[in-house]
Amino acid sequence: MRKICVIGGSRYFGKLLVERLLAAGHQVTVINRGSVPPPVGVEHLVVDRNDEAALTAALGSRAFDVVVDQVCYTPVQAAVAVRVFAGRTRRYVMTSTIEVYDPRSGPLPALAAEVSVPEEVVDLGGWPVAMDAPWEDDAYRAAHYAEGKRQAEAVFARAGGVEFTAVRSAHVLGGGAQEFTGRLAHYVERIAEGRAVDVHAEALPTVFIHCRELAELLVWAAVAEFTGPVNACSDGLLDVHGLAAIVAEGVGREPVLRTVPVGGEASPFSFDRHYAMSNARAKKLGFAFSRTTDWLPGAVAEAISTRP
Repeated sequence: MRKICVIGGSRYFGKLLVERLLAAGHQVTVINRGSVPPPVGVEHLVVDRNDEAALTAALGSRAFDVVVDQVCYTPVQAAVAVRVFAGRTRRYVMTSTIEVYDPRSGPLPALAAEVSVPEEVVDLGGWPVAMDAPWEDDAYRAAHYAEGKRQAEAVFARAGGVEFTAVRSAHVLGGGAQEFTGRLAHYVERIAEGRAVDVHAEALPTVFIHCRELAELLVWAAVAEFTGPVNACSDGLLDVHGLAAIVAEGVGREPVLRTVPVGGEASPFSFDRHYAMSNARAKKLGFAFSRTTDWLPGAVAEAISTRP
């Protein structure tokens, strides 16, 4: 049994993470703003993680073996966490994203499309951090989502004093109505209704992970011994055409695909640039991934079941 603190953990794979930690016999504390109560048996601290003084006061004398941070989006939030949890934990796991590799979001090295992107593409040791950027502005933060994640990772990685790892998640699917982004529902609704799915002329493949698999990987990362970033994606690349075909089989209707002009906005998961991740490091460290095409039909069926 370990004492594990989860920051966030109120919805989707964060909620699954909390449930799995509890089922594994760990002592779990959840920190969030209280919109959704955690499961029975979980200690709940209702506080805004952005308020350093309030967070420090809420924690009191508590200490943890591990902190799993589900909702860190900026270097400012990371710096607050570094200060508040200094001396309170030996391991810190931050949930990050595949978007840190998006070549449109920052000065990243170009990789050939046949190369799955490894973790070292983002050099946390040398990545610049802008603490004075307007991170408190919702619009700015949303527009700089990938950069905020990179800079948050860099703050933790340079802080020292704890074992730090960033779990860079692929695009998360599954869970039906729990998948709050609505991206898979976008395909189900359009294809079922005979409406067009907008795609790039040369759509490149990407990687996905099921919400349950990501929760399991986060549990694994919480109790593991490795440090540094690790990519989290199921096996197998999939482009928008393959995704649409699997959805079409589920709804029983052929997809209508409409090519957008260069620079035009396409449906989610249609990409005109390459940043599909490699999961080789996680495998080498001992995590066994499922295959995307094995679980995706079930995730599509869940999305279909939530339609009115």
